Amino acid sequence: MTQGAGQGPEAERAATLRDFRVPAYVHETGPYGDTTHPGDVAVPVEEAADHPEGYTPTRRDLPVINRGDTLQVPADPASLAAPDREEGAAGPLFVVGDVHGYLDELLAALQERGLIDSAGNWSAGTARLWFLGDFTDRGPDGIGVIDLVMRLSAEAAAAGGYCKALMGNHELLLLGAKRFSDTPVNSGAGTATFQAAWLLNGGQKTDMDRLQDHHLQWMARLDAVEEVDGYLLVHSDTTAYLDYGDSIEAVNDTVRETLTRNDADECWDLFRKFTKRFSFRDEGGADAVRSLLDMYGGTRIVHGHSPIPYLLGEVGSEESEEDPRPLVEGPHIYADGLAIAMDGGVTMAGKLLVQQLPLEN
Repeated sequence: MTQGAGQGPEAERAATLRDFRVPAYVHETGPYGDTTHPGDVAVPVEEAADHPEGYTPTRRDLPVINRGDTLQVPADPASLAAPDREEGAAGPLFVVGDVHGYLDELLAALQERGLIDSAGNWSAGTARLWFLGDFTDRGPDGIGVIDLVMRLSAEAAAAGGYCKALMGNHELLLLGAKRFSDTPVNSGAGTATFQAAWLLNGGQKTDMDRLQDHHLQWMARLDAVEEVDGYLLVHSDTTAYLDYGDSIEAVNDTVRETLTRNDADECWDLFRKFTKRFSFRDEGGADAVRSLLDMYGGTRIVHGHSPIPYLLGEVGSEESEEDPRPLVEGPHIYADGLAIAMDGGVTMAGKLLVQQLPLEN
């Protein structure tokens, strides 16, 4: 398996606005399921003076999805430990949730875990580090995040460990915006474009201006699914991966082949499916997780994509005088203990999560 190492004026976006601000397909039933999609529409606010030119911060007072039926399971290291792993066979395993351009927060979290030193260089020897996707959009330095991950991949490999990454829906979105721009695609809810979707989902002009061929090649070669130490790693909490193959290798090959064909409608459909969420939540969520584990292996699934504050019905607000941060202290375990959510909601003043597996109390 191969592992890959100008914000337009408002008037230009009006024609495709209804396709993205409340995308009709998120309410569909059928092959994509029946889910909601609150987190992938960034609403621009007035730029602060200290933001770089072209950076549009995401509003942090996003709507709350109040759910009282999310099962919260304590993090029991004995129950979450990977089965039959030989002691000392490999270095410790870490996973990183959605980064979304928050480079400073990522550097701080990696240093806190001992994965990098104060200079930002790999310092974890044979440790294994997996990023779960969504490196760009919403935050100020998505390209800086990609550059860091690419550099750490080389440094970790030289030290006997590794640093690898999965494909997120925002990688697909940025690829599509660069490749297809305003080319119309069939969105399932009318005419749409990747460019409009990218802008309305937090696309940063500064990222697009700095995007180079080697960044595009790296993103296009990322795997979509991997299994490590009994954990099935994916970006999105959706069963849509099942549409792309009956094995991990088949899914990854199909995704890469789709991107290689460079067909705008095919790439849009791929982005559309990877954007689905909440398949593991609520009644039937554990069965949805089992359908993926039964097909691809592993005993538990680890994902990003859906911010934990949404899964828990909590969200922060910049304007709150008491506690503006969502109550995210670590990964969220749910779906009968089979699913581990890793998106701490850094874009809404939550927490950028870097977690060693198995979980500790």
